[in-house]
Amino acid sequence: MEENPAEVVAGLLVDAASAGGDLVLTGGSTPKLAYEIASRAGADWSSATVWFSDERCVPPESGLSNFRMANEALLGRLDRGVRPTVMRMEGELGPDAGSASYEASVRERLGSEPRWDLLLLGLGPDAHCASLFPGKPEVQERSRLVTGVELAGMEPQVPRISLTLPALNSGRLTVFLVTGADKAKAVARAFAATPDADSPAAFVRPGAGELLVVLDPAAAKELA
Repeated sequence: MEENPAEVVAGLLVDAASAGGDLVLTGGSTPKLAYEIASRAGADWSSATVWFSDERCVPPESGLSNFRMANEALLGRLDRGVRPTVMRMEGELGPDAGSASYEASVRERLGSEPRWDLLLLGLGPDAHCASLFPGKPEVQERSRLVTGVELAGMEPQVPRISLTLPALNSGRLTVFLVTGADKAKAVARAFAATPDADSPAAFVRPGAGELLVVLDPAAAKELA
């Protein structure tokens, strides 16, 4: 539990980027502050590669785009000489073509077991992570690293592209950043001593890496 979880995560992002790592960024409202803090650190990201956990199937300039949020909060704020290589999910291609294209890029650059140096995730109030929603078939996908999501489990109801559980479990350091009382029940479902088997986030347990859950007091209040 942290009083300033965004600052903790910003520091982890900066350290991984400065070391030239492969970083996976996530969307949603929670990480935005961490991205803004990281953008002000004066770090050199030029040897790093930035990936994404998921994306809505919209153009990159859309207000629903995870890339747009990350670009406005972090990537576009960096000086041009220190910006990373950015591997954007092409949501505008649609869930099938977009996921196939991204999977090809992951496998070409990182192989069949991508070892992300830092993989950042959020947690939805329904305990979803990336765009893997409870009860949806994409949670069961084990042969692919990236999948298309035709029907999202919550608003906005647009198709998605998402890393699968095999990809999400390939991080050297996997970090969940979760804040707010509205996420407390989801935190308990995902990270209690006996997690809820219907929670997609409960299955993010990297076998050869470290899992770090960064919570503020409100999000942690229902953990035993």
